[in-house]
Amino acid sequence: MAGKASGEKTFFEGDWIKGILIWFFQIAVVLACAVVVAIFFFQSVTMQEGSMEPTLAAGDRFFINKMAYKLGSPKRGDLIVFKTSAKEEATLHIKRVIGLPGETIQVKDGQILINDETYKEGRDFPSIANPGLAEEGVSLQSGEYFVLGDNRNNSDDSRYGDVGCVQRKNIVGELWFVAGPIKKIGLLSDE
Repeated sequence: MAGKASGEKTFFEGDWIKGILIWFFQIAVVLACAVVVAIFFFQSVTMQEGSMEPTLAAGDRFFINKMAYKLGSPKRGDLIVFKTSAKEEATLHIKRVIGLPGETIQVKDGQILINDETYKEGRDFPSIANPGLAEEGVSLQSGEYFVLGDNRNNSDDSRYGDVGCVQRKNIVGELWFVAGPIKKIGLLSDE
């Protein structure tokens, strides 16, 4: 039986420790990358109210794509997450983009008018009972967006002074992925 050569280590004497250390290092790098991506590109938010029903329900959880509007601009129909002020502690809101910069939005006879043209949405939303500030028309300046909740008659949105027109700088990102409840998990559709 041949003996072990001097200075030679068996698997149990050193290589397995090196292998485990490399494995732990690789896991730590992957976790660190995941944390960086989560912090800088995504954020989670929970729907707190019924203003987006039936599209979104109170208690549903979502991921926000924070990079969506760093590379592009909000489009009509996008579901956005925004703050009503630039303060860090300001509450997050979820609404649908209706009006874009440079447009005039008016609510007349329960219908939305964009630049005096009736806006035809892809979904059957209820007629708007209270036009609020949009009764006479709201002209959007550069970097301003007019948003509405899908539950049109139970939503604090751009029709009211406490929300008003949403400033681009206060948009956190686009609602992107449903994280819960389990039966709803998946990519979110803007429709």
